[in-house]
Amino acid sequence: MEFSIKSHSPEKAKTACAVVGVYEGKGLAPAAQALDLAAGGAIAALIKRGDLDGKAGSTLMLHQPAGLACERLLLVGLGSESQVSDKAFRDAVRAALKSVMASAATEATLWLDEIPVGDRGGDWKAEQIVLAAAELAYRFDRLKSEKPVPATALRKLVLSVERARVRAAEAGLARGRAIAAGVDLAKDLGNLPGNHCTPSHLADQAKDLAKGHGLKLQVLERKDMEKLGMGSLLSVAKGSDEPPKFIILRYQGAAKAHKPVVLVGKGITFDSGGISIKPAAEMDEMKYDMAGAASVLGTLRAVAELKLPINVVGLVPTCENMPSGRANKPGDIVTSMSGQTIEVLNTDAEGRLILCDALTYAERFEPAAVIDVATLTGACVIALGHVVSGLLANDDDLAHEVYRAGEAAGDRCWQLPLLDDYQEQLKSNFADMANIGGRAAGTITASAFLSRFAKKYKWAHLDIAGTAWKSGKDKGSTGRPVPLLVHFLAGRVKQAAG
Repeated sequence: MEFSIKSHSPEKAKTACAVVGVYEGKGLAPAAQALDLAAGGAIAALIKRGDLDGKAGSTLMLHQPAGLACERLLLVGLGSESQVSDKAFRDAVRAALKSVMASAATEATLWLDEIPVGDRGGDWKAEQIVLAAAELAYRFDRLKSEKPVPATALRKLVLSVERARVRAAEAGLARGRAIAAGVDLAKDLGNLPGNHCTPSHLADQAKDLAKGHGLKLQVLERKDMEKLGMGSLLSVAKGSDEPPKFIILRYQGAAKAHKPVVLVGKGITFDSGGISIKPAAEMDEMKYDMAGAASVLGTLRAVAELKLPINVVGLVPTCENMPSGRANKPGDIVTSMSGQTIEVLNTDAEGRLILCDALTYAERFEPAAVIDVATLTGACVIALGHVVSGLLANDDDLAHEVYRAGEAAGDRCWQLPLLDDYQEQLKSNFADMANIGGRAAGTITASAFLSRFAKKYKWAHLDIAGTAWKSGKDKGSTGRPVPLLVHFLAGRVKQAAG
């Protein structure tokens, strides 16, 4: 979809669809007021009759409105005029775009930059519009035999912005486009089935990403991981015929002396549970167990498109978790790259077994911070549902930084406690630790396990088990937490610039 920015008055704009805001309580936003004046009070009369209540996300489409240059006029509810929240603005934008996309309009002009949303600037509003449009336009149909019919005629969106705010809106458009491209990449990878998206396929995608965006790529093979002593990761991979890969992508946007942020993404391309096999129901959704890896690749794409002046390293340990005569057995003891031994009490707690070696590998970059992203625990879904991702960290300042990035991006997370007391649940009679700590506080004990391998740097963990994909009729990858990660990295750039 094409996006552009213009500065023009709504009553004179010749557009297929003009989109303006209406507040709850029958108040009109400035653009709606101008149109109402040109239309002889017709809009206010409609509102007064109760045709639109102004609640956030409510809409009313008018065709060939008298006295106006536009072919269609879409009124969208914004909620309370006294305070339009982030959520109300997003709901309004999404509802407006959904209504326009359902019409025959090929282009539309939005007068929504004028809406005050707390302390959010024009860049944020433009970004939200782009992301909403990209989400509504996204389709995954590459594996269907028949060519699909386009879901909408809409091809162009124009954001009408006052001249003084054009630069901010342009910055928001650029960030929104980059994030949307990263989210779409993450969605595409996540939605591919396990027989298509294998560890080798992820490595190929990383190769394409590196070639297209000037990144440095290294892919470690099984023999390389053996030399490094990645016994924990390889113990998961040995149950599958698919060869494991360890992908290292480097984006250098700043001087080499600047310490990088390292992003680690769990890349289990299919998780059967191994010998501790999962129930058959909904096991197909275990193709999404590489969503952390997909989000890291998507974030690197967005960062490269934005040309952020920061150094970022992406690490993707990737393999399948399958049952076979070679697979991990409950009670097996494996040795991690760190030298610590692990008793594998449950082979379905495999994500932490591949992540721990990646976290040890991250030490060689002397990172400014490390964030790992993983569909790690079902316990996180029970605790937080499908709204926010779980956040745990060994540094509170880093945790707050990640949290704020999620709030700005609309890709929220919530911090859980990571206290030393939880380490007691990981005790093993036969190894340095067990890979599970029982049912109680499952998300926290999984993070406590990972924290043992992240002692040499500031580290945060995002558990996206509840937010990486949707089930049911809307089944599909969400691309989260690409928006959060991009905002985090952009925030670091802004902080460094003072």
